[in-house]
Amino acid sequence: MAKIDGKALNVTADFYSALDEKVKKIVEEACKRAKQNSRNTVMGRDV
Repeated sequence: MAKIDGKALNVTADFYSALDEKVKKIVEEACKRAKQNSRNTVMGRDV
């Protein structure tokens, strides 16, 4: 279940798969940015 503006929304099973894919892409991009800045540590600013 998700909430927006205090109102509950139902989510389907495929929502979690789609969310997982988006998160993977965000993490991959953050890792690339850290490497471009010669770091081995991913930081909040990389997101």
